Amino acid sequence: MPITIAQLQKFKSQRPIVALTATDYAIAKILDRAEVDLILVGDSLAMVAMGHRNTLPLTLEQMIYHTQAVSRGVSHALLVVDLPFLSYQVSHEQAIISAGKVLQQTSAQAVKLEGGSPNMVETIKRLVEIGIPVMGHLGLTPQSVHQLGYRQQATTPEASDRLSSQSQALTEAGIFALVLEHIPSDLASQISQNLKIPTIGIGAGVGCDGQILVTHDLLGLTENLPPFAKKYADLGKIAFEAVKQYSQEVHKRQFPA
Repeated sequence: MPITIAQLQKFKSQRPIVALTATDYAIAKILDRAEVDLILVGDSLAMVAMGHRNTLPLTLEQMIYHTQAVSRGVSHALLVVDLPFLSYQVSHEQAIISAGKVLQQTSAQAVKLEGGSPNMVETIKRLVEIGIPVMGHLGLTPQSVHQLGYRQQATTPEASDRLSSQSQALTEAGIFALVLEHIPSDLASQISQNLKIPTIGIGAGVGCDGQILVTHDLLGLTENLPPFAKKYADLGKIAFEAVKQYSQEVHKRQFPA
């Protein structure tokens, strides 16, 4: 049975949530067969699938295209999609149109927005009011890379208090879950305990209600892992050796046999 938002929220009191990213049908199919709870079509695909240095160049049309491919491989997991940079920050109306296009043109059940400013809180409130489920994202927000960098966030008492307040404001606005990225583990644990909705951590310690990684990092398909990621396989090396062997056999006329 497909996982619903209501079911995902119940996991908070039952067991940790397992989440990963997908950029195409083949990876999505594997994750879904492995019974991952939540699959995120993250804007990280700009870097791992398209070769950009950061997430900013990704367009809404490209995100929808990749989500359509991922959708065809998903029948079990809850499918969530990042709204890319400048597809929701300009106005509430723009955010509604962008999120609506994602849900209308794909099989995704929800969108994810970065940030916790008062304007973002209001945007999320507007989306939820018209029936568009929203996941929040605080801490290291990659779409703000030029402002924040890729360093750990909320490391001072003031920043910690601000992030805690933002998590409460986003929850009151109606988000169904919250991603906490690259923040101190004690802060992530405190926020997770204070919120009624599930938190999903990435570089935020074991105290969150679930964990997410970029699948390309997990599989060893990226060269430079973030400090909080873990490589569970080295498919990059395996694929390289397979291609080299194929190339050598073609040169020696050993393939086809």
